[in-house]
Amino acid sequence: MSALQSRASGAPTQHLWHVVMIAGAAALGGFLFGYDTSVINGGVDAIQQHFGVGPALIGFTVSSALLGSAVGAGIAGWLADRVGRIRVMQLAAVLFIISAIASALPFAIWDLAIWRVVGGIAVGIASVIAPAYIAEVAPAAYRGRLASLQQLAIVLGIAVSQLVNYGLAQGAGGSATGMLGPIQAWQWMLGVAAIPAVVYLVVASSIPESPRYLVAAGKLERAREILAQVDSGDPDTRIAEIKEALGERKPQLSDLRGKFGFLPIVWVGMAIAALQQFVGINVIFYYSSSLWHSVGVDESGSLLLSLFTSIVNIIGTLVAIALVDKIGRKPLLVIGSVGMTVSLATTGWAFSFAKVVGEDAQLPYQWGVVALISASAFVLFFAASWGVVMWVLLGEMFPARIRAAALAVGTATNWVANWLVTVSFPSMRDWNLPVTYFIYAAFAALSVVFVVKYLKETNGRSLEEMGS
Repeated sequence: MSALQSRASGAPTQHLWHVVMIAGAAALGGFLFGYDTSVINGGVDAIQQHFGVGPALIGFTVSSALLGSAVGAGIAGWLADRVGRIRVMQLAAVLFIISAIASALPFAIWDLAIWRVVGGIAVGIASVIAPAYIAEVAPAAYRGRLASLQQLAIVLGIAVSQLVNYGLAQGAGGSATGMLGPIQAWQWMLGVAAIPAVVYLVVASSIPESPRYLVAAGKLERAREILAQVDSGDPDTRIAEIKEALGERKPQLSDLRGKFGFLPIVWVGMAIAALQQFVGINVIFYYSSSLWHSVGVDESGSLLLSLFTSIVNIIGTLVAIALVDKIGRKPLLVIGSVGMTVSLATTGWAFSFAKVVGEDAQLPYQWGVVALISASAFVLFFAASWGVVMWVLLGEMFPARIRAAALAVGTATNWVANWLVTVSFPSMRDWNLPVTYFIYAAFAALSVVFVVKYLKETNGRSLEEMGS
């Protein structure tokens, strides 16, 4: 056990609670991440009807936020290394506010897509900066659980968005196309995101800067003050460790280059990020209302099923938080991958019994029950493993000198993969829904092989040890 781990395991309670508080504040970006990306779920059919567009264009509009997320993730590391983690959080909050208000009042479908991109940039920035910041302030012994706060905040954001969507739809007469005052319910769904964004801006302005950024920027006295608040060890010793890990020059994107384009560790991070999305998880959170509607469930029932799925997501995330530092990252991922493979294949099999009558589809009751159970099991296995562990790994698996840049590349990969799945789903659903789920199951099976063969365990190691 390293000296750092020994200190962390014996950290005074007041240090730990202080770290928990500031990590929770940073994770509010994750809440907005979850809320903003999934809130459109309740309005997909209403937006398609309002603007009179087809499945390909509605798929592009829903996924447009993900293109922005890839951009935001790509620039977040560069910004964080130059202006600091806190300034980047503040920027994300401002973009969230602008996007929420403008998305609620679009003139046309292209206008909505543009503001969704702006919100996506904010999501991408938040998805990089929160895990990076939390990993940099958390003691090694608690880092997995504290980093998991990001994913907990994401799933809470998803759940709250589904609850708000259901409440607004019911208030508008049971439909997202109904009027609430001067605008339709789906517009309120998108606009309400401005409220937590304002809270995020206020909270992000009240937490301390990352000690590792301050050391890299030469602000040693301020770094010493913050380390004294979050770590029970000697601040000067910690500063010396950070300096050694960072090297003598500031990190650059060129540091990621290796023999095959990137360093092997960067390729591993990118693969983990892509596989997390290729299992199709966000099809559940972006299209679940539309999905259940397509197999015969009415709009109100579809929204309730989406809310139920979000609750399952929260339960799975709590399981992951309890286990991630106890049994390690790799075992959780393997268990999750096996469970996702079986449940996705079962869901595809159940959907194969859907019958089309005229323009409507109907899923027999018994197969509807099977589909609901297997889809819920998929969400549970994902949330209890890949949903949490991927973000924990990206925040901790890279050497300190390339962490921000490598995390940005890995997160950008995650958003590009997310976009590919999301933009393709409406057309794939209309082509063959069961086969679509079988494809996702194949990627889940592939993830088992990848984790076993290529992933190294990071549990219990200090961030400064990751380069070894």
